[in-house]
Amino acid sequence: QVQLLESGGGSVQAGGSLRISCAVSGYTLAYCVGWFRQTPGKERGGAAVFDVANGLTVYADSVKGRFTISPDKAPDTVALQMNNLKPEDTAMYSCAAHAGYCSSEQIDDTDFHYWGQGTQVTVSS
Repeated sequence: QVQLLESGGGSVQAGGSLRISCAVSGYTLAYCVGWFRQTPGKERGGAAVFDVANGLTVYADSVKGRFTISPDKAPDTVALQMNNLKPEDTAMYSCAAHAGYCSSEQIDDTDFHYWGQGTQVTVSS
């Protein structure tokens, strides 16, 4: 059974940095890991995805140049390094995964079958 466990998050002032990680268990072959975020009353949006098999990364325009998704030091863990954070980045961040390769064209939450519980990121001005 696939399980995802997020860690990290917290509060930071605008311009600061945070790192959140997603430990994935249950996959043995190619899979795609994504980070999504949601604020109350708004639709969930994708931030970034990482293809474990081929290293492909895809970013939402809103985070390009500020966020980096990559393998973390721990095995089967994918991290999202968030720099130059803005108040509008405040959200509940959730990681998700699906078997197979990531789409290179878009980040679509309907592609993802397994989800973590989420971790809160708060950026104050």
